Amino acid sequence: MRYRLTFVIGAAVGYVLGARAGRERYEQLRKGAQRVAQNPAVRNTVESAAQNGRAIASKVFEKAADRVGDRLPPAVGERVRSLREQRAADEDEWGTSNT
Repeated sequence: MRYRLTFVIGAAVGYVLGARAGRERYEQLRKGAQRVAQNPAVRNTVESAAQNGRAIASKVFEKAADRVGDRLPPAVGERVRSLREQRAADEDEWGTSNT
């Protein structure tokens, strides 16, 4: 699915950049894209997907950290602790909605 979406986005960008239809067609495409991006259903779906992705990434991170444990070199272990502290500070801002 990710590759299909990437292809569609790439094709759309290529069409816009390479189109000989002129400025009028470009403005039509831009307005259409803005309407889709501002649609509440699309925004809610994107926000929901982002929250789910963050939750899954957090679970994977915890499992990987538990599995690796103390076998990390000290410098890497310090970096992981630093990232955990940053993540704990940022958790309050995650999931806030601009809609």
